[in-house]
Amino acid sequence: IGKGSGFKGVLLAFLLGSAAAGPLYAAFPVAGIMLKKGSSLFNVFIFIGAWSTTKIPMLTFEAASMGLTFTLIRLGLSIIGILVIALITEKSLKKQQQEEVYALNNKE
Repeated sequence: IGKGSGFKGVLLAFLLGSAAAGPLYAAFPVAGIMLKKGSSLFNVFIFIGAWSTTKIPMLTFEAASMGLTFTLIRLGLSIIGILVIALITEKSLKKQQQEEVYALNNKE
């Protein structure tokens, strides 16, 4: 999921976020560890977005109660939204701000 991982990194971050269990506030320590291990900010943003929006148990419940068509449309729009928001968020941070995020995260 590191810098330069491309599509594989995005896919892995998305799958990790979707498969994770627990409330959203539990995603932030995991995201911090991802940053310590060298993950790109973009992939961390994807992970947090997937954690908050595309939980696998939620999708199965949605499909059963709202229908498969609704679930697939919402999932598709959510994936697009997560990617757009992650891209905008990463691009809006200056290089210095990105370095500060990594520096703050690596304090012992």
